[in-house]
Amino acid sequence: MKGFITIEGVEGAGKTTQAARLADALRRDGHDVVLTREPGGTELGRSLRQLLLDEASPAPTPQTELLLYLADRAEHVERLIRPALERGAVVIADRFSDSMIAYQGHGRGVPIETVRSLDAFARAGIAPSLTFLLDLSPEEGLERVRASRTADRLESEDLDFHRRVRAGFRAIAKKDTDRVVLLDASEDVTSLAHRIVEVARRHLGAPR
Repeated sequence: MKGFITIEGVEGAGKTTQAARLADALRRDGHDVVLTREPGGTELGRSLRQLLLDEASPAPTPQTELLLYLADRAEHVERLIRPALERGAVVIADRFSDSMIAYQGHGRGVPIETVRSLDAFARAGIAPSLTFLLDLSPEEGLERVRASRTADRLESEDLDFHRRVRAGFRAIAKKDTDRVVLLDASEDVTSLAHRIVEVARRHLGAPR
């Protein structure tokens, strides 16, 4: 899926900002771009997002949390991502499968192979061809979050959890160097955006 690009990383790494900047740049180039996020890229997904991240909602068990994210992914793929790719659009997603492996696998301790297997079922053959992984220390990332807004349920987890998540992301980047571009998220936001756009342009080529 050459037109499917994902932005991944720890809390506070700047994924949403960089995804929006990339979408704007590619639209100026003439691409049809769909910018989305997980959880919450569909109507059902927005309800699931509230269940998963709102601290006012009851905290799910790790298994329940995984299944809710899987429901969001299955709906997201079939309702939004697949149709957009089939019409030739570029899809940019703020989080996808790598987050599930890092958070539910490495962070929560659900067996990695179980996570991978269930994720493969939920995404039904859809996978990104290019991923930008914004790497940042959990300490700096959480400090950014606290300075800008009230933390959600995941952002409120202890530091050890976030360190496991970061280690999970870095393990993915080390294993899949053809797809994953590892970037230092402590870099200046504008410089980082230029690098991301450059790589994405080379990857996609000219708009059809």
